[in-house]
Amino acid sequence: MIGVFGGSGFYRFLDDFEEVPLATPYGPPSAPVRIGRVEGSEVAFMPRHGDEHTLPPHRINYRANIWAMKEVGVRRIVGPSACGSLKPELSPGTFVVCDQFVDRTRARESTFYDGPQTTHVSASDPYCADLSETLAASAEAVGVPVQRGGTVVVIDGPRFSTRAESRWFSAAGFDVVNMTQYPEAWLARELELCYANVSLVTDYDVGLEGMPHVEPVSADGAFAVFNENLERLRALLFHAIPRIGPQPEDACATALRSAIVR
Repeated sequence: MIGVFGGSGFYRFLDDFEEVPLATPYGPPSAPVRIGRVEGSEVAFMPRHGDEHTLPPHRINYRANIWAMKEVGVRRIVGPSACGSLKPELSPGTFVVCDQFVDRTRARESTFYDGPQTTHVSASDPYCADLSETLAASAEAVGVPVQRGGTVVVIDGPRFSTRAESRWFSAAGFDVVNMTQYPEAWLARELELCYANVSLVTDYDVGLEGMPHVEPVSADGAFAVFNENLERLRALLFHAIPRIGPQPEDACATALRSAIVR
């Protein structure tokens, strides 16, 4: 089964589905899991911010969401999200299939392994390469502008960055900034699930160098761009999902083999 998390502005995906409410050891997930099919492929969908966007990024129960996906049988997860651009060439409307993240969050519950068993999972390549390739190829197939690979720096929110923070992120060479990729992507790896991200650029971040004065980001502006591109995102996903194969014996599926301290 393939899991899909819906991000800001992306609260509905499947037209015909079975709703599965779940309790998890970590509390309630953002919403019930909706299970349906896309061209014969079984899909589980959940809006990470809740059905009515009532959960800001720092209040999402990421552990419960990932656990719920695994509980219903998901082995591979696609996590679309909105993001701000830190590079002039990544204009609004561009999609980025990220292959690295930088965590700048604080105090989020970001592991399933709080002890007494100690577990150190490698984070060198945190996104599934095979799943990312399928998403990038599907974007190209449906005519969506896409960058293969990129680093997302993840901030707590709910505020946007200051100009100084944004300049710092841009100078460090990061590609996009987002509020939800950590710990969502990482928790999937800890449960040996595949996870790939496709980020939709909704705005230029305010500290971007080499551009005319960049207006401050607004929620209205970011959501407007996301809504304008929602059908392109859906087209990408509907093309990709039937082409996603079973989980291979890769770094995702074997993450715990050398990670548990015995």
